[in-house]
Amino acid sequence: MQAFVFRAPALAAMALVAMLSAAAPNLAAEPPAATAQSPSPSLASKPLGEMSMDELFATLADPANDARGRAAEKEIQRRWSRSGSATIDLLMSWAQQSLAAKDYGRALDFLDQVVMLKPDYAEGWNRRATVFYLQDEYGKALSDIEKVLILEPRHFGALAGIGTIFEELDRKADALAAFEKALAIDPYLEDDVRKSIDQLKPDVEGEQI
Repeated sequence: MQAFVFRAPALAAMALVAMLSAAAPNLAAEPPAATAQSPSPSLASKPLGEMSMDELFATLADPANDARGRAAEKEIQRRWSRSGSATIDLLMSWAQQSLAAKDYGRALDFLDQVVMLKPDYAEGWNRRATVFYLQDEYGKALSDIEKVLILEPRHFGALAGIGTIFEELDRKADALAAFEKALAIDPYLEDDVRKSIDQLKPDVEGEQI
């Protein structure tokens, strides 16, 4: 596993660390719940399909209504998946089929076309980053995730992906910062994120003493 450290371009990793630090300089010292802001009463009854993305993220971060928060998470992911192009949708579908079959080379062929034809489509970069990660191409995955976060800084899935990569590269402090930022945005992330935070915190806090 340690060999991957040398394959991950330093510039991509450094750029992502800088983005995390600039976006949330005090994140490690602040629990996710403290960053959440409850939606206004009128927003609490507004149909999710009529909400703006900002309103959806506010609903997602509200700890008062678990069911509505999880529904907001799904609505955000649904909107992220929209490309607005039948061609891109078809390429993404073919890429997903190839990914399911573990034909990573073919998946990358389709996703290369997606990011070339529609470079402002964050989910294309995110999906390609996933394939690079599965191929242990961590540097390329980090580079694509950087593009995702430029397009959508609140992409909790991409942030969790950074945490996973940094954790495997034994960059514990950077992994913790990424996981905590992801969880602060989406408190409904899978349990693996919370487990990683619990495992990383003692080591990182011990290094800071």
